[in-house]
Amino acid sequence: MAAKLDYRWHLRKVMADRGMFSTTDLIPPLAERGITLSTSQVYRLVVERPERLSLKILMALIDILDCTMDDLIEPIAAATAVKKPKKAAAAGAAPPAVDGLGDLRPKRARIRGVDLS
Repeated sequence: MAAKLDYRWHLRKVMADRGMFSTTDLIPPLAERGITLSTSQVYRLVVERPERLSLKILMALIDILDCTMDDLIEPIAAATAVKKPKKAAAAGAAPPAVDGLGDLRPKRARIRGVDLS
Protein backbone atom coordinates (compact mmCIF):
# COMPACT_ATOMS: atom_id res chain seq x y z
CA MET A 1 0.00 0.00 0.00
CA ALA A 2 1.37 3.43 -0.92
CA ALA A 3 2.23 5.84 1.87
CA LYS A 4 -0.07 8.81 2.20
CA LEU A 5 1.62 12.13 1.54
CA ASP A 6 1.11 15.52 3.06
CA TYR A 7 3.01 18.79 2.78
CA ARG A 8 4.32 21.76 4.71
CA TRP A 9 3.86 25.28 3.36
CA HIS A 10 6.89 27.55 3.87
CA LEU A 11 5.76 30.81 2.24
CA ARG A 12 6.06 32.82 5.45
CA LYS A 13 9.63 31.60 6.06
CA VAL A 14 10.71 32.26 2.45
CA MET A 15 9.21 35.75 2.63
CA ALA A 16 11.09 36.45 5.88
CA ASP A 17 14.34 35.23 4.30
CA ARG A 18 13.78 37.80 1.53
CA GLY A 19 13.05 40.64 3.99
CA MET A 20 9.27 40.63 3.46
CA PHE A 21 7.72 40.64 6.92
CA SER A 22 4.23 41.93 6.10
CA THR A 23 1.68 39.91 4.19
CA THR A 24 0.66 43.02 2.26
CA ASP A 25 4.18 43.20 0.78
CA LEU A 26 3.00 40.57 -1.72
CA ILE A 27 0.05 42.56 -3.09
CA PRO A 28 1.94 44.94 -5.46
CA PRO A 29 4.25 42.26 -6.96
CA LEU A 30 1.26 39.96 -7.51
CA ALA A 31 -0.66 42.81 -9.15
CA GLU A 32 2.31 43.44 -11.49
CA ARG A 33 1.89 39.84 -12.65
CA GLY A 34 -1.86 40.22 -13.24
CA ILE A 35 -3.02 38.56 -10.02
CA THR A 36 -5.46 40.54 -7.89
CA LEU A 37 -6.03 39.24 -4.37
CA SER A 38 -7.61 40.99 -1.41
CA THR A 39 -5.58 41.61 1.73
CA SER A 40 -7.43 38.82 3.53
CA GLN A 41 -6.76 36.37 0.69
CA VAL A 42 -3.05 37.20 0.75
CA TYR A 43 -3.03 36.88 4.55
CA ARG A 44 -4.60 33.40 4.35
CA LEU A 45 -2.17 32.43 1.60
CA VAL A 46 0.82 33.37 3.76
CA VAL A 47 -0.39 32.31 7.19
CA GLU A 48 -2.41 29.17 6.47
CA ARG A 49 -1.58 26.08 4.48
CA PRO A 50 -3.51 26.32 1.20
CA GLU A 51 -5.63 23.33 0.21
CA ARG A 52 -6.18 24.57 -3.35
CA LEU A 53 -3.68 26.84 -5.05
CA SER A 54 -3.78 28.23 -8.56
CA LEU A 55 -0.68 27.35 -10.58
CA LYS A 56 -0.56 30.97 -11.78
CA ILE A 57 -0.30 32.14 -8.17
CA LEU A 58 2.33 29.50 -7.39
CA MET A 59 4.43 30.51 -10.40
CA ALA A 60 4.07 34.20 -9.49
CA LEU A 61 5.24 33.48 -5.92
CA ILE A 62 8.25 31.56 -7.25
CA ASP A 63 9.09 34.50 -9.55
CA ILE A 64 8.54 37.18 -6.88
CA LEU A 65 10.57 35.39 -4.21
CA ASP A 66 13.18 34.05 -6.65
CA CYS A 67 12.89 30.57 -5.18
CA THR A 68 12.02 27.05 -6.28
CA MET A 69 8.87 25.06 -5.66
CA ASP A 70 10.85 22.92 -3.21
CA ASP A 71 11.50 26.03 -1.11
CA LEU A 72 7.76 26.68 -0.76
CA ILE A 73 6.35 23.16 -0.55
CA GLU A 74 7.94 20.38 1.49
CA PRO A 75 6.42 16.91 0.95
CA ILE A 76 6.12 14.83 4.11
CA ALA A 77 4.57 11.52 5.08
CA ALA A 78 1.08 11.98 6.52
CA ALA A 79 0.53 11.09 10.14
CA THR A 80 -1.65 8.00 10.30
CA ALA A 81 -4.33 7.66 12.91
CA VAL A 82 -4.04 4.62 15.13
CA LYS A 83 -7.25 2.63 15.12
CA LYS A 84 -8.35 0.76 18.20
CA PRO A 85 -9.43 -2.80 17.52
CA LYS A 86 -13.18 -3.32 17.73
CA LYS A 87 -14.41 -5.58 20.49
CA ALA A 88 -17.26 -7.92 19.79
CA ALA A 89 -20.16 -7.43 22.19
CA ALA A 90 -21.32 -10.53 24.02
CA ALA A 91 -25.00 -11.44 23.73
CA GLY A 92 -26.98 -9.78 26.52
CA ALA A 93 -23.94 -7.90 27.81
CA ALA A 94 -24.11 -4.25 28.73
CA PRO A 95 -22.47 -1.78 26.36
CA PRO A 96 -18.79 -1.15 27.15
CA ALA A 97 -18.03 1.66 29.58
CA VAL A 98 -16.59 4.86 28.16
CA ASP A 99 -12.93 5.24 29.09
CA GLY A 100 -12.40 7.31 32.21
CA LEU A 101 -16.02 7.34 33.41
CA GLY A 102 -16.08 4.04 35.26
CA ASP A 103 -19.49 3.48 36.85
CA LEU A 104 -20.58 7.12 36.59
CA ARG A 105 -23.60 7.40 34.36
CA PRO A 106 -26.11 10.23 34.06
CA LYS A 107 -29.65 9.56 35.21
CA ARG A 108 -32.33 9.62 32.56
CA ALA A 109 -34.46 12.77 32.74
CA ARG A 110 -38.15 12.33 33.46
CA ILE A 111 -40.38 15.02 32.00
CA ARG A 112 -43.72 15.44 33.71
CA GLY A 113 -46.66 17.62 32.83
CA VAL A 114 -46.99 21.03 34.42
CA ASP A 115 -49.40 21.16 37.34
CA LEU A 116 -51.40 24.41 36.90
CA SER A 117 -53.50 24.13 40.07
